[in-house]
Amino acid sequence: MIRTVIFDMDGVIIDTEPIHHHAFFTQFAELGIPVTAAEYATFLGKSTRNVFQLLKQKYALTADVEDMVMRKRELFNKAFDEDAGLNLLPGVHNLIEDLRRNNVQLAVASSASKGTIARVFDRFGLRPYFAHLVSGEDFAESKPHPAIFLRAAELAETPVAECIVIEDAANGIAAAKAAGIYCIAYASPHSEGQNLQQADRIIRQFYELSAAAIVAIEPAS
Repeated sequence: MIRTVIFDMDGVIIDTEPIHHHAFFTQFAELGIPVTAAEYATFLGKSTRNVFQLLKQKYALTADVEDMVMRKRELFNKAFDEDAGLNLLPGVHNLIEDLRRNNVQLAVASSASKGTIARVFDRFGLRPYFAHLVSGEDFAESKPHPAIFLRAAELAETPVAECIVIEDAANGIAAAKAAGIYCIAYASPHSEGQNLQQADRIIRQFYELSAAAIVAIEPAS
């Protein structure tokens, strides 16, 4: 029986990927580095800090990693606050409410910073639904390393066999599977180019899921 659902945030609960894309590529232009769309796709699911650690080494950047992280957050926050049309993904709020009505515990395990998670949760009133919010900034290694999902399961006091993860990126799916957790992949239109085949199930709409169906999922082996 599934007792805890662990959600990724960006691209799963809310479609902030276009805002992240804008912020990153604005900064890439400022830094003068030729990051391609294909290379950027490999960053999805990783923390901003890990992305800039990789880029600093690859492009021999002189800028400090923490300064680059803060600049990216500044660009993201400005775009986030100015986007009046930003909303939760269709069907996800109904699923969240359905899960809580059925006493399924919810957690978020996102590579986003604590500040970004707070920004999203406060704007859309999500805090009452989630028992635990886990940020990738607290981990030395990003997804596909499983640490963030293992920590979410630990905080939820739920064996990994009684958890599921909902993800939209290949790195996140790999992290869930490495943690031994059943993974549902959301095929987001803004995560094109992501290989979702490692997931246990792929959905295209959140209306495909319900609390009853999730609770009945056979535990991961």
